[in-house]
Amino acid sequence: MLKNFWYAVEFADRVTTKPIKVTVLGQTFAVYRTPKTGRAVVLSDLCVHRGAALSGGWTKEGEDCIVCPYHGWEFQPDGAVTKIPANQPGRGIPKKARVDSYPVQEKYGFVWAFLGDLPEEERPPLPEWPEFDDRIENGGKYAMVRGEFLWKANYERILENGCDIAHAPWVHGGVFGNREKPEVPEYEIEKQDEWSAFATVVQYPPKSKGLWSLKAKGDKDLQKRPPVTTRAGWMLPNMIKLHVQMSMGDMILYDVNVPIDETTTLVKWVQFRTFFKGKWANKNAVERVLRIFHEDAEIVNDVRPELLPFDLGAELHVKSDAIAVHYRRRRQELAAMGWLIGAEDTITGDVPRREATVIPSPARRENPELARAWVHKAKGLHTTVDEAQRIGQERITEEEGVDAAAAADAEFNKKGTDK
Repeated sequence: MLKNFWYAVEFADRVTTKPIKVTVLGQTFAVYRTPKTGRAVVLSDLCVHRGAALSGGWTKEGEDCIVCPYHGWEFQPDGAVTKIPANQPGRGIPKKARVDSYPVQEKYGFVWAFLGDLPEEERPPLPEWPEFDDRIENGGKYAMVRGEFLWKANYERILENGCDIAHAPWVHGGVFGNREKPEVPEYEIEKQDEWSAFATVVQYPPKSKGLWSLKAKGDKDLQKRPPVTTRAGWMLPNMIKLHVQMSMGDMILYDVNVPIDETTTLVKWVQFRTFFKGKWANKNAVERVLRIFHEDAEIVNDVRPELLPFDLGAELHVKSDAIAVHYRRRRQELAAMGWLIGAEDTITGDVPRREATVIPSPARRENPELARAWVHKAKGLHTTVDEAQRIGQERITEEEGVDAAAAADAEFNKKGTDK
């Protein structure tokens, strides 16, 4: 899985002042809007105090903070704690009392979070979705529908499947794949920038069925069917764009393949069309997209190995796989840049042993002396209770809790006397 990219974490209209839990790249986030400004916020969903889920908390009317449901600590949108209710008047708040806060943008009907620590000038851009601003409600030409689909598969397997032109006749035969003519014309990789790649081919569709047959022309005979131009490609880190140009109009589908973890993916999709633009046709449009996903999932959910191999020679490639091979090579380049989620982004708890992803936010790079405090579950296992107490006492002292450290030290020394 890749860090240092913008990820669509949720449809924008689902993000309200009531916090919600969202899981991306194996990490949970608290996502909400501030009551005061309406700004979307994405925080790590792990309170720095006792590990409660901030998504189970609430926001305060007229303010920008989120309140932890366990002890009432208040966190600002930048992740800093500004109130600890248990503190006596005049007692300060530790500088390390904060959680990761991730940069946010709202665009194309989504809330996007930058999951990584790169400074703003080094971050890859959001992809371009020109159709979004050309919708009929804005006076444009596209009707739009959207939805979700849960896969039990790795997001990269899904991404390659969406760009795979050769699978259509066999997985989607009768819908848009044509087993009468399964050959894939040779194509060139279209590289608009370093973050995306596309392939365009001309194909002959199967005989139209259902609602679409009303606009189909001469499709009883394969040779008389109007050819269909299909443009498919990937947009880093996790998106697919499919553009199908038919005689009756254009259909564009964006798949945002949100990796919940390495083998579970929630696809949030948006489809645009220039035909059957009335709302009466929306139900049919949604059903067609979901039918395609169901057909794909029956195959992709059972692909082995589950994760995409890094070795280009691990799987056999043919000419029609060029767009997928280009993705794998690009991923190797990003791995060399250190953009794969690795051991440094994983924390291991002590009792019981558990691993979780912790993607560093830009503030960690800006405040390296504070960053260690935000990962409050140490790597590895504490071998004995005494050792765990010793480590804890040292850390409390280091992290400004003078009174708490004194109490812990006294208890530790008392225990040693009693033995």
